[in-house]
Amino acid sequence: MKKHLTLFIVAFWLAFGSIADSAAISIDQSQLKQAPSAKKKSGKKTTPQRKWSKNPGLRSASVLITDQKSGKVLYKKNAKAVVPIASITKLMTAMVVLDAKQKMSKKITVTNADKDLLKKTGSRLKVGTMLSRKNMLCLTLMASENRAASALSRNYPGGRKAFVAAMNKKAKELGLKETVFKEPTGLNWKNVSSAHDLAKLVAAAHKYKLIRKYTTTAKHSVMVKGKKETFRNTNKLVRKSNWKIGLSKTGYIKEAGRCLVMQAKVANKPTIIVLLDSQGSMTRIGDANRIRHWIEHAPKGKLNRAG
Repeated sequence: MKKHLTLFIVAFWLAFGSIADSAAISIDQSQLKQAPSAKKKSGKKTTPQRKWSKNPGLRSASVLITDQKSGKVLYKKNAKAVVPIASITKLMTAMVVLDAKQKMSKKITVTNADKDLLKKTGSRLKVGTMLSRKNMLCLTLMASENRAASALSRNYPGGRKAFVAAMNKKAKELGLKETVFKEPTGLNWKNVSSAHDLAKLVAAAHKYKLIRKYTTTAKHSVMVKGKKETFRNTNKLVRKSNWKIGLSKTGYIKEAGRCLVMQAKVANKPTIIVLLDSQGSMTRIGDANRIRHWIEHAPKGKLNRAG
């Protein structure tokens, strides 16, 4: 009898445990079934979009962005600071050359007087290289060739001294009150300006067909003492299909940092961008891309662009 009673108790507890386990499993499955419905309510996972801000988060020390058509300032940062401008100088060099209306096909020779004795920079334009004034201007603007800029200034009526005087006279005519030029290449840190003045300089330079053409040429080849040399634009953005650049010029010396000025269509409207003293080799390019993204994603009415 005891044996039967023991077997009955064991069987009872086994049956009860099975029922309890089944109930627990049922509860867990019910909870699991509810989980997907919670996901459905929240929808698909999406990467949160960064909210548009009035500050585009640029890393260049001095910045000015203007609507070229209206002249409206879209953004500024230390725009009146007077700083070295490096090879942005060459835009003024080009304007002075073109204003003189000298024969563009005339051959000009690179001499020892065109060597950089200040920064000791090199050049593929060896002493004795003979190129047309047109080619010298192209290399000055596109490849920022210092010897080409120097040769152009030497061959100006009255020589380099008269050339530099013409640069400063032109600056005064354009209303560039914070701008001074000491030489035509930008190697001298005493060539100074402000982002405010350089926006005016870019607007003036953009009126010259050859400056627009040469500053946006991706590459150009010339013969240097019987050898073909191919030069590339110092601004890689001119080779990017997502940019519509009408004028471009880079600059760099230690005292100036990395500089970039451009005229470009952004959101289908002509825009002037000035970036000065960008630390780091890619900062000015990064800032230019940030500006384009900032303008293109601005909420309607925030920038009040020209119509």
